[in-house]
Amino acid sequence: MSVFYSEGTRLVREYDFEQLWIEPWGANSLRVRVTRLAEMPGYAWSLLEPPPVEPESNPESKPPVGPEIRIEDGCARIRNGKLTALVDYSGKITFLNGQGQILLEEYVRNRKAVTPGPGQVSLAEMTGADLHLDPAFTSSLDIEARELRPIPGGDYEITARFEAAEEKIYGMGQYQQPWLDLKGCRLELAQRNSQASVPFLLSSRGYGFFWHNPAIGEVTFGKNLTEWHARSTKLLDYWITAGDSPAEIESAYSLVTGRAPLMPEYGLGFWQCKLRYQTQAELLEVAREYKRRGLPLSVIVVDFFHWTKQGEWKFDPAYWPDPAGMVRELRDMGVELMVSVWPNVDKTSENYREMVEKGLLVQVDRGIRVNADYLGNTVHFDATRPSARSYVWQKCKTGYYDQGVRIFWLDEAEPEYSAYDFDIYRYYLGPDLQVGNIYPMMYARAFYEGMRAEGQTQVVNLIRCAWAGSQRYGALVWSGDIHSSFRAMRNQFAAGLNMGIAGIPWWTTDIGGFHGGNPDDPAFRECFIRWFEYGCFCPVFRLHGDREPHSPPLGTSGGGLCRSGGANEVWSYGEEAYAICRTYLNLREQLRPYIRSLMLAAHEEGQPVIRPLFYDFPNDAAAWAVEDQMLFGPDVLVAPVMAAGQRSRPVYLPAGAAWRDAATGQAYPGGTTVTTEAPLNRIPVFVRAGALPDFRLP
Repeated sequence: MSVFYSEGTRLVREYDFEQLWIEPWGANSLRVRVTRLAEMPGYAWSLLEPPPVEPESNPESKPPVGPEIRIEDGCARIRNGKLTALVDYSGKITFLNGQGQILLEEYVRNRKAVTPGPGQVSLAEMTGADLHLDPAFTSSLDIEARELRPIPGGDYEITARFEAAEEKIYGMGQYQQPWLDLKGCRLELAQRNSQASVPFLLSSRGYGFFWHNPAIGEVTFGKNLTEWHARSTKLLDYWITAGDSPAEIESAYSLVTGRAPLMPEYGLGFWQCKLRYQTQAELLEVAREYKRRGLPLSVIVVDFFHWTKQGEWKFDPAYWPDPAGMVRELRDMGVELMVSVWPNVDKTSENYREMVEKGLLVQVDRGIRVNADYLGNTVHFDATRPSARSYVWQKCKTGYYDQGVRIFWLDEAEPEYSAYDFDIYRYYLGPDLQVGNIYPMMYARAFYEGMRAEGQTQVVNLIRCAWAGSQRYGALVWSGDIHSSFRAMRNQFAAGLNMGIAGIPWWTTDIGGFHGGNPDDPAFRECFIRWFEYGCFCPVFRLHGDREPHSPPLGTSGGGLCRSGGANEVWSYGEEAYAICRTYLNLREQLRPYIRSLMLAAHEEGQPVIRPLFYDFPNDAAAWAVEDQMLFGPDVLVAPVMAAGQRSRPVYLPAGAAWRDAATGQAYPGGTTVTTEAPLNRIPVFVRAGALPDFRLP
């Protein structure tokens, strides 16, 4: 028989070698850990210490009810507010909401008897609820809900299985696919260029679930079961919460993983970027041209290979002779400078030998110590090691921060390997297979903590990847090196919404895509215009891309080594496109007060800036089915055009509010679908009645 006991507010079950912990971790939330090791590992990874749980107020004026544990012969219950976990005689866990309804239950198919013995209570008796469980159900399949399979000579390969249910699933980070609802999808739990695994999901059944494990693995949200898998780890660890609305669930999750800082004012405007401004003179001339034309500009970017060598983290003086003077001139124009940083360290760089001696670089378990071979053989700095984070920050402080730079572009942040053989690489915190997904969070942490130590109170750094918790380190995630096409744009639309649900409120995308696209091509101009209109309503409005035709390198070393893409300023796409871009640049400025309020809600409440329609209208069943529209905050509904040649589209207006067409001013009731005109210069936008009375589209 299994042994249940309590340690304070923690429920513990011991059976054979398995040790199970279930404990309150924030309001209406529980953390579940399972191991077969002698002691439960104490990894924090992303979870912060749980905030104090306020006792539940009883409407009948009875004493407040806090977390409680009840143990009977052979089974147990732990309750924390709206969430209850039941553990039966076989060890199976079932989670219930405040109404006694099943939210999630483990998938078990074995012969273990779960019928109560003489004098033992049933789960239904323990909860007072009719759970519709069959206590006599047995199976010859012999499949366990929690499988910790030993790796010879090592730790464990784990699988966690849950019963499938009728539900929709959102979040999980960013994947290059068009589906918003992830039910039926199989997702790799690994970081790649344009893929960010942030393993938190929000279910339409009223729960949130965080897979608190940075190991490489997979998850399948199947029709027959949900299955989480980690290839190598020491324990099973997840967090679950119950809530009456998506906003309540999201708020609880953000409390235990951290909330974004307050976005600086320059983050609300327009960011200009291309691959790549090759010289200081070129970049300054672009900024001056924006000002000559009277165009709003908040941030301009120095991209990669402005440095002397990868891993030296400083400007090449041959092409960037006066960085401090450049920053001063830009700031006089009201423009901030963002500078690209890579984690790569060239083996011939001035810092490589010292970093090897101090153990600051990623290790390889076999083969040659090379992580990437782009314009040089390089090894990444080990962002999981505190001393490595400090070392790289100090180099960047000297090379950039002391010159006035206050925004960094943390590129290659997965990190990007020339070969994604996760079993080869090893970090300070452990093998890549066990800890690899946390790398981008630690990369962001290095710069956040360095900048805060310098007294900077508002930190935002652009980064190409994230894990749960990255948001608390000022991470503005963009969707990587994507294709320049309508198909890619459609994928980014889903990716951005799911990133917001996964707890990353600051998100952006390369307007027009990254790979390819000729500004003189009429077909690409249409894609660019539609993307620019959509970008105006993203959390950060940012133009970037590797346009054609390319410009050759300026030299054979340092900052001259790398080629450049074609022109990518708003005036590069012809007069029609330029007029449209100008309109949306000014619209973004008009929306600044509203965007500022959205960033405040992200900072104070953990709310996503862009979100699916159901987020603010969870009681409207039709809103849960819409996958090609979004809400920009609570009051602005955006329906991008994401197909070539499309000049009108249907728009569903959620029930529970009345809506105004931002272009025509016409009012519509909620719960209706309207067909709206979408000429090339207009993205369909509707405003909740009574909100933003002065906002108009052309």
